[in-house]
Amino acid sequence: MGINSEPVNDAKLSQEQASLWEDFVDILYNPSAVFARRTKGEWGKPLLFIAIAGVVLAFLTKNAMQPIMDAEFARRSAEMMRRNPNLTAEQLASGKNFFETMGPIFFGVILTVSILGTGLVLWLVGKLFDAKEAVAAALMIAAYSEVPRIVQIVVQTAQALFMSPESLNSANSIALNLARFMDPDRASPFAIALASRVDVFTIWVTVLLAIGLHVVGKVTKQQAGIAAAITWLIGGLPAVLGALLG
Repeated sequence: MGINSEPVNDAKLSQEQASLWEDFVDILYNPSAVFARRTKGEWGKPLLFIAIAGVVLAFLTKNAMQPIMDAEFARRSAEMMRRNPNLTAEQLASGKNFFETMGPIFFGVILTVSILGTGLVLWLVGKLFDAKEAVAAALMIAAYSEVPRIVQIVVQTAQALFMSPESLNSANSIALNLARFMDPDRASPFAIALASRVDVFTIWVTVLLAIGLHVVGKVTKQQAGIAAAITWLIGGLPAVLGALLG
């Protein structure tokens, strides 16, 4: 007992001293270690880092994403004019300029709200399985689980740079999901919203949520998987309901 206790304590000390940068690297290939050393619920710094990284990357990739933004805006403009024929081209152009200028900021805000919402939902759903994690710990799990979104931006930008502008006709045209294979002008918004949830990076995030809940919440792997799946379902409700009501 005495021989083994010192290395264990050293390992715990090393884990506690790990930097935020090490966390973001480790979460991609050894997520259990990250969640184990952040059980106290240090969620503020990772959330801030991801939000800032998202804003910076959205700004840097703006030109590569321009064809997609133009296609999405044209599609939404047609729908807006159908609903409100009094809209003028000048008003639409003004709105487009505003959203293009503020787009990176909006992306950072949406990413932040998404992380906070996911953390709260995970905490609530975890209680159904008697998970032991506090709200802060659930927010920490949600924050670190969103790190693959940074990888997603890089992967999508690389695709946008090599694809022809004509093929960049929707946000899903560079996504690794089922909606990529659907015509955005013919398929129903409801079907697109559902298909977009079957996404490589969204599934990756969901798996990380399950791992975090298992490690921090002290629930079984099966319970953690079910809780993460429920969180995934709830996370898709805004888009699905928006498609139905739209």
